Amino acid sequence: MVTAAQPLATPPAPPARPAVPRCRAAAVRHLGPNWYATVMGTAIVATAGAALPARVPGLRPLCAAVWALSLGMLLVLLAGRALHWRHHRDQARAHLLDPATAPFYGCVAMALLSVGAGAMTAGRDWIGPRAAPALDAVLFTAGTATALAAAVAVPYLMAVRHRVTPEQATPVWLLPLVAPMVSAAQGPLLVPHLPPGQARATLLLGCFALFGLSLLGILVMLPLVFARLITRGPLPLALTPTLFLVLGPLGQSTTAAGNFADVAPGVMPAPYADGFGILAVLHGVPVMGFALLWLGLATVHVVRARRHGMGFAMTWWAFTFPVGTCVTGTASLARHTGLLAYDALSVALYAVLLTAVTVAAFGTVRGLVSGALLAGPRPAPAVPRPATARTR
Repeated sequence: MVTAAQPLATPPAPPARPAVPRCRAAAVRHLGPNWYATVMGTAIVATAGAALPARVPGLRPLCAAVWALSLGMLLVLLAGRALHWRHHRDQARAHLLDPATAPFYGCVAMALLSVGAGAMTAGRDWIGPRAAPALDAVLFTAGTATALAAAVAVPYLMAVRHRVTPEQATPVWLLPLVAPMVSAAQGPLLVPHLPPGQARATLLLGCFALFGLSLLGILVMLPLVFARLITRGPLPLALTPTLFLVLGPLGQSTTAAGNFADVAPGVMPAPYADGFGILAVLHGVPVMGFALLWLGLATVHVVRARRHGMGFAMTWWAFTFPVGTCVTGTASLARHTGLLAYDALSVALYAVLLTAVTVAAFGTVRGLVSGALLAGPRPAPAVPRPATARTR
């Protein structure tokens, strides 16, 4: 019994929260969705290497190791983004309302899909032929759902909340619309692992629908980007590497058409299966021709920007994944046309890809060590105006 002379016992104080989570949360404060580009750029090295028509000694184990690295990067990044959303939710929401950052949510989907495809093409050598389809199925499902959400949500936000102007158009706007094309290209890898009949046909035609969804969206958005480039002059120096992003839908659509043709026999009736084979060539050849034209145009813009003082930024990862899709696209054309020219072109583009990944990875690691890449975003570069005002 407690008397008035006896003080009431105070309840024990709750244990103090450890400071480690707070430190970790501070480390990911400025971790934006653009970081998923590093996963994409790493995973495509494995996928493109496995697709090469040339058999280089030691390349296969190297591709498997690179894929394992991309899987580890994806897991670390997903954990970091979870901490970001938990402790910096206001800033994470601000990313969605920022017209310069929101399109990078397409990279989230493409990172999931790229690692899943790498499991089927290179990672299966390490994790086995049973685990690879299971992992790919999980990542493909999550990546496709994320891709469709980004393809709808980001253009909606651009129209309703962002209030963008024509001079702000950059190839970054293509990212949410390219994501379904990546899903379309990777889905056929799972078709042989489904039960024959309705399941295989549904997945194949579903991927074909994603192909059309993305392709038509790109055809609507790309003229805005090209018109801005012609009428407003070169992009700001830091954004110049994003010109390479245009190669992504070009190479990926060629890859998708070739993958459709690879799995269509036995899944679709003969006329439609033959039609997919025809599409692989009649679509892929002219599209890759335009890709080579754009590669030359983007390259001279980058050379100009470099001469004007362009330094390293995370946009340099734009040199990686798009070029990798051109490697898989030309490798697909090599399979379906039998032309040695496409064999040589795929090998040459893969050499460019390896160089680009090495340079981007070195710059990223150096930026992380110095703390520059996690110190917060720099002010957005101003969009340059034409040297002379146009009057009527």
